[in-house]
Amino acid sequence: MKPKHQTTPPRLARRSFVGGVAAGIATASLAGRVHAASANDEVRIAVLGAGGKGSQLASYLHKTRGAKVVIVADPDIGRAETTAALYQARPVIDLREALDSPDVDAVVIATCDHWHCLAAIWAIEAGKDVYVEKPLGHNQWEGRQVVDAAAKHGRIVQLGTQQRSDPIQAQVREFLHTEKTLGEIQYVQANRLGLRGPVGKRAEPLPFPKHIDRELWFGPAAVEPIYRNQLHYDWHWDWNTGTGEMGNWGVHILDDVRNVAYQDSQDLPDRITVGGGRVAWNDAGQTPNVHFALLETKTFPTMIALSNLPVKPGEKGAWHVSSASSPDQWPANAPGSGYVVVCEGGFYLGQRGNGQAIDRDGNVMRKFHENNVIIADHLQNFIDAVQTRDSSTLNAPIENGHFSTGWCNLANVAFRAGGSFSQEQLMADTEVAAWNHLVGGMTSHLSKFGVDARTLKSCPTLVHDTKNERFVGAHADLANRFLSREYRPGYEVRAIS
Repeated sequence: MKPKHQTTPPRLARRSFVGGVAAGIATASLAGRVHAASANDEVRIAVLGAGGKGSQLASYLHKTRGAKVVIVADPDIGRAETTAALYQARPVIDLREALDSPDVDAVVIATCDHWHCLAAIWAIEAGKDVYVEKPLGHNQWEGRQVVDAAAKHGRIVQLGTQQRSDPIQAQVREFLHTEKTLGEIQYVQANRLGLRGPVGKRAEPLPFPKHIDRELWFGPAAVEPIYRNQLHYDWHWDWNTGTGEMGNWGVHILDDVRNVAYQDSQDLPDRITVGGGRVAWNDAGQTPNVHFALLETKTFPTMIALSNLPVKPGEKGAWHVSSASSPDQWPANAPGSGYVVVCEGGFYLGQRGNGQAIDRDGNVMRKFHENNVIIADHLQNFIDAVQTRDSSTLNAPIENGHFSTGWCNLANVAFRAGGSFSQEQLMADTEVAAWNHLVGGMTSHLSKFGVDARTLKSCPTLVHDTKNERFVGAHADLANRFLSREYRPGYEVRAIS
């Protein structure tokens, strides 16, 4: 096993793994299929990433019927050892040791975002089944490669959008689309109005912790100096390793919208218009702490409003943002972390674990709630599919997860491709009146922080070819360059053919 402080990957595991990929992983793939052939067999799991999410998933897996945690991998060996000790599992620094192991049938990926797709593809090619946390792709192109790899190698691959295993989702779809008690859907406003704070801004780069393998931590990402105060978790707010709040919470919420409001009929949006910025904090973070997007489809549009700022400096309350023309036309209890399906006859207010339908006068028509532990149910759904070898039983199959992640990836792309803020530009190519109200609501909060809206960024409406997953027409060149990334040698995501 690799020494704790070694800064290069273990030669044996790397040579064996790469050699296996070159040979098509025939032996490993066969072993995985044979082991998982019986529904009575125990599925041996390697947890890749032992931060907060990985440790949480390991605790649920320990209680999941038919699952056993056997390896925990993390470039922070202290984290790997702490989590592994709870389940008598083996801690390793390099996830390739887990992929090389004949004692592993499936992996649960809870790494930083920039590792998700490469780890998933390596695992698939090593004959393992995969449960990967959201967002699937750090960029849109690499997410498609995971989908193609899963199809090519016949693996069971599920995204960690656990609300898909909540039974109320089917109940709400029935209510909205079959019973149609609220009438036709007009549009959706999704919200993630949740408080965070600045990540600091150092004069000198953060010294990289000696007990963490720097080479493996960066993996496919560029090795860059870090000027925030801490390494862990705040990688979310750096484009090199994270996807911002849009990729962090946005995937959960927009996945709910695709499922409940669109019944998964809209894979990706056709048109994207975006504004936002990172304001008020003067920190080392790069991703926006105020972000708003209009996502237009062939049916009805969805808007999403994200903010990490409080109502006022020094206060704890989150923003309230309405896309209605007046306050009396918007539900007073619209969720700050969830979504509002605006219908002819009322609203459906959805959030994790519960929802309610109200009429235009604010009267509650129906409530939705079940006492399920949805993370446990989602993991059980994955393990059951692995044992039966039936991917059709997955609640969050990987292509569906790729599409839900894509709504967020495309909103991030539009932000990054944007330029100087222009509210007129945001309105120029759309007839969605509610969008105008939402933009006004978002920008009106900024004056309390001494922020001029003109310091934000905006992007003109981008047209998206949903079949080819590329932008076309005006401004396409500005946006398409953000659909993929450059990978470090040895950590490339390659096109699956």
